[in-house]
Amino acid sequence: MGRILAIDYGSKRVGLAVTDPLRIIARALDTVHVKDIQAYLKHYISNETVDVIVLGEPKTLLNTPSLSARFINPFAVYIQRQFPEIPLIRWDERFTTQLAKQSLLENGVKKKQRENKQQLDQISAVILLQDYLNFLNQSVL
Repeated sequence: MGRILAIDYGSKRVGLAVTDPLRIIARALDTVHVKDIQAYLKHYISNETVDVIVLGEPKTLLNTPSLSARFINPFAVYIQRQFPEIPLIRWDERFTTQLAKQSLLENGVKKKQRENKQQLDQISAVILLQDYLNFLNQSVL
């Protein structure tokens, strides 16, 4: 069984999270500048078994695409063309950044460290991935 890779794609940075090979635990992988993400993914996927890619789907509270969808849609097309053998799941990412900020605050992370946007992007990707894993686990029950 291969890993599930989650991508929180932003206009400047991309947060990445991944499961263990048994798909039990979601963990932060990396934060990559948007200009480097294609090379990063090619390298990572050539070295690791990835069975599913979960891409954050930005939506408004009205369940319509948010303004940032204009960045994500072309990236989703790229993934589907570059890795056609790996299913791409578009997953609602509403509130992941707010939950990531709240998580840092509740865990006593100092203000200066909470401003580290790279860390925030990784935690957002972990939350996205954990939400997807929770959905899979509920579906099995």
